[in-house]
Amino acid sequence: MASGTVAIPLDERRIRDGEWRAVALSFLYFFCVLAAYYVVRPVRDQLSAAVGSTQLPWFYAALFVVMLALTPVFSGLVARFPRRVVVPVVYGFFIACLLGFVPLFTHPVLSPKALGTVFFVWISVFNLFVVSVFWSFMTDIWDQAQARRLFPIIALGGTAGAVAGPTLTRSLVEVIGVAPLLMVSATLLLVSLACVAWLGRWARVYGSRRHEAGQETALGGGTWDGIRQVFSDPFMRLMAAMMLLGDCIGGINYALIIDYSGSTFPDAISRTRFAADLDLATNLLQVAVQLTLTRWLLVRHGAGWVIVTWAAVSAAMLLIVATVDDPHAPLIGAMPSVAIALIVSRGLAYGMQGPARESLYTAVPRSLRYKGKNAVDTAVWRFGDLATAVSMNALRAVGVGVAGLAALSALAAVFSGTAGWRLWRQVSPKPSADAAPVTEK
Repeated sequence: MASGTVAIPLDERRIRDGEWRAVALSFLYFFCVLAAYYVVRPVRDQLSAAVGSTQLPWFYAALFVVMLALTPVFSGLVARFPRRVVVPVVYGFFIACLLGFVPLFTHPVLSPKALGTVFFVWISVFNLFVVSVFWSFMTDIWDQAQARRLFPIIALGGTAGAVAGPTLTRSLVEVIGVAPLLMVSATLLLVSLACVAWLGRWARVYGSRRHEAGQETALGGGTWDGIRQVFSDPFMRLMAAMMLLGDCIGGINYALIIDYSGSTFPDAISRTRFAADLDLATNLLQVAVQLTLTRWLLVRHGAGWVIVTWAAVSAAMLLIVATVDDPHAPLIGAMPSVAIALIVSRGLAYGMQGPARESLYTAVPRSLRYKGKNAVDTAVWRFGDLATAVSMNALRAVGVGVAGLAALSALAAVFSGTAGWRLWRQVSPKPSADAAPVTEK
């Protein structure tokens, strides 16, 4: 593959007959999952801003411990129970937790720091598990060819939810307060449960993988399989490396914006609104790239080119932060360069790198799609957060400032793009000699 481009027939670029309802339900499912998360994410971010980024290592340490404990629990569930049981149980658990947090916000019994730590840990667990389970479910009902065509479209459902979530928060927080937002999130998650049930029935009757051995049975194996796969399987090792490098980018950007928010906005309402504004801008960018660049690149050239493009643009934006005189001074409108870098790198990560990375999982066995993938998406990701936060505090202690941290983040983007390219080359099919070239109508 000299150019790395696989020739794809024109009809591969369309949603086919028999797929429309399942694609629509997958779209709605992801919409509800991401909207549920983004409704409450600004609540987490304003609590983080209230205590400052120097406390993030404590948050991430607690989160890593929780993830390390929950990852084998999830592997045990998928080892013993079929998909139709595991997915509803996971979402039902998080719905119950959302409702359980309401009294803690309405009748505080914890200090702001303690509540911030507990909620930061829980909402991060919530995000990682519900999104990881969503994509595991998607890679289990769509095959590799369908993923290439359909994942950018399905991902738009998440993008729409990610836009709707902060929009709801901005509109409702001053009217109903913070605690009722948790009930809004729980309602959205209930709708996602209904989508899971319908899609499961569809996959059993019409799904492209329905004839694969063991498709409707428990995976078997042990509770520690996911962690072991991260170290033993070459694909999962490289996927873990890409995740850790992505953590470096996201962790540095997040810490820099938390410091900016904490020093600029004096109260919880204004910090929550600023966090919602960031999420809204990020997700509008995500919509734009998914509607234009991502699907074209993914279908026509493959996941590797999508990941490399994300890495190159993110590195360029972070180098701007590293070279401007004052990264907190307004650069575009009222937004400083640290905020713009976060919006661009995060928007492209969600809108480009995410769908491309998830499409790679369709080429590996079910055990890796559920167990190994969940370990990477949860424990490995949160280990990366902890390592990044501790390293940032150490670097700050020896005098490294915003410019140096942004430069390190840009370097991580370059290496992450390289890892993604190598992953794609591992799993991408060889072009057939008689494949028809892609042409535009």
